[in-house]
Amino acid sequence: MVETWITSLEAGDLAAAWDHFVERYRRLIFAAIRHYAQDYDDMMDVFAHVCEALRDHDLRRLRSYVEQGGHRARFSTWLVTVVRHLTIDWFRQRDGRRRISRVAEALPLLRRRIFEYVFVEHRGHVEAFELLRARDAPALSFGAYLAELRATYLAVALTEEVFFYRRRREEERAAKAQPGELVLESEGGAKSDEEVLAELGAYDQQDEEPTSPEHPRHFPKTT
Repeated sequence: MVETWITSLEAGDLAAAWDHFVERYRRLIFAAIRHYAQDYDDMMDVFAHVCEALRDHDLRRLRSYVEQGGHRARFSTWLVTVVRHLTIDWFRQRDGRRRISRVAEALPLLRRRIFEYVFVEHRGHVEAFELLRARDAPALSFGAYLAELRATYLAVALTEEVFFYRRRREEERAAKAQPGELVLESEGGAKSDEEVLAELGAYDQQDEEPTSPEHPRHFPKTT
């Protein structure tokens, strides 16, 4: 039996297709997100990110799945895989922004500008030197610039070491099932999509969604 959201999608009624899709799979999406995020606010932000990605370009991802046909896996398996990737991407982007902010704030002004040109804007070393001379430090020699550049690279490397050390500790704590930790991988490595789906299968039929004391049974608008 063809699901209602697919029927609406094939008829070109994207708004109805999206409404039916969210009504049918909202709980599974939340359950998949909960597998990786424990914090309520993170879950809601990730849910909004997932919805935005799935609605992007007139439901491009959903249309692509329907149009391809002949899938070996069930749609719910495919959806969990998509949500899983979008969730991990969201955390990587958030943590990346935090790392950039921490590095920049700790640097002296000249090295901060080098960091912005080289690491944020991805400019070449010579171009960064020319921009510094034109905008920030007209008297800067190339030798002095190289010394500041090396110091900037060293600061970034040290920050990355601290970040990945903390991430390993977070994963170790998550493997011991302590509440409130970000769970990206289990102790034995990342689980397969089928294993994740098996754990989440009950949510596909249950009326269970995340709540908080401040926002009981509250969900972001999807229309």
